[in-house]
Amino acid sequence: MTISRRGVMRGGLAAGLGLAGGGLTGLPGIRSLAFAADASAGSSSPGAPAGTLVVVFLRGGADMLALVAPADDPDYRAARTPELRVMAEGARAGIRLEQTLAPALDFRLHPDAAPLAELYAGHQLAIVHAAGLTDGTRSHFVAQDLMERGIAREEDLARTGTGWVARWLSEGEEGRVPAIGTASAPAASLAGMGGALAVPDLRGGLAPPGGPQAAAVLAALYRQGGGAYERAARAALDGLATVDGRLPREAGGKVAAYDAEGGAVYEETEAGRALQTVARVLKMDIGLRAACVDVGGWDTHENQQGRFSNAVGQLSRAIAAFHADTRRYDRDLTVVVMSEFGRRLRGNRSQGTDHGHGGAMMVLGGRVAGGRMLGRWPGLASHQLDRGVDLAVTTDYRTVLSELIGPSAARSFPGFQGAPLGVLQG
Repeated sequence: MTISRRGVMRGGLAAGLGLAGGGLTGLPGIRSLAFAADASAGSSSPGAPAGTLVVVFLRGGADMLALVAPADDPDYRAARTPELRVMAEGARAGIRLEQTLAPALDFRLHPDAAPLAELYAGHQLAIVHAAGLTDGTRSHFVAQDLMERGIAREEDLARTGTGWVARWLSEGEEGRVPAIGTASAPAASLAGMGGALAVPDLRGGLAPPGGPQAAAVLAALYRQGGGAYERAARAALDGLATVDGRLPREAGGKVAAYDAEGGAVYEETEAGRALQTVARVLKMDIGLRAACVDVGGWDTHENQQGRFSNAVGQLSRAIAAFHADTRRYDRDLTVVVMSEFGRRLRGNRSQGTDHGHGGAMMVLGGRVAGGRMLGRWPGLASHQLDRGVDLAVTTDYRTVLSELIGPSAARSFPGFQGAPLGVLQG
């Protein structure tokens, strides 16, 4: 049997890429490039509404009762030590939020979330509390997969091969780079999307290892062929070259330092680097519609106080910097922050909290009807808790995402119907 060099190379690439939920993802050695099965083949319907959505996913199950807390709720105070709750008084008191979600309660943001409090007070930020998955799983991997696939039941995972963002953008993709992820491999929400790029950092450029010669070989390898694999490869290579070509460079070819707008300062943190990358791609005006940002470190089973304070501070400052840096895109740019689940109401013996259920979502942008807390607060009394231990979910996470993407929600979340909460301005 004769095997061509092209066949060997292609076979090696296919084996290395692997299949993830029906999409082709993550090329070893070329971590900035993602090939995904093209979900848009054969589409002819009108595209999704204009605008760019940035999805910030807090990996690990963020304790939203330590971020946005009913500080004076007697059940909250009884369940947690002072180190694990937001205080209503003292030097480390939380920042009070004006709200009508539960007027009798004193809801406060964590004291290290001052930049978020400023955005909330400026009516740029809205909070949806008691939001999340209706499925009661406490597994990180299952919960994340469900949310990124845009479904609610674990039994549906096996028959859902694409992510909700991929389905949203499966029609009417007009930009050179419609979607990126900031992790080293694309998020599952992009599975099934041809041309999605994984862009963890732009400071060293976005060219394949081996430089122009390697790029030329890859381009020649996938120049022909009309299959989904070939189309996705060409789209991704084109997007990679487009982004790399738009990066300003110094005389020696080194990528120039990024000059943020609006006095924004991005810290050297996971959230800061990722959101700076999104801002840079957005400003290239190459059709970015969605960006998936991963921020880890929220699995606080032990020693939560210091770890959570650091994580909240870094996240808050990064979001505020991104908002200041991208103000000229404000009317067409929305940021949503979410996590796979919240954490237990009651702390554990390791000064932390274990996997819970209900959490919260935050939405930021010029179209957002901010300065409000939305949803329905279920209460923290024992009979009001999920399984008697966790904040209950009263708002399905898809309700929020559906409102943000508009008419395309039926494609992203088939079979789901949720009444809008009023997150966006009328």
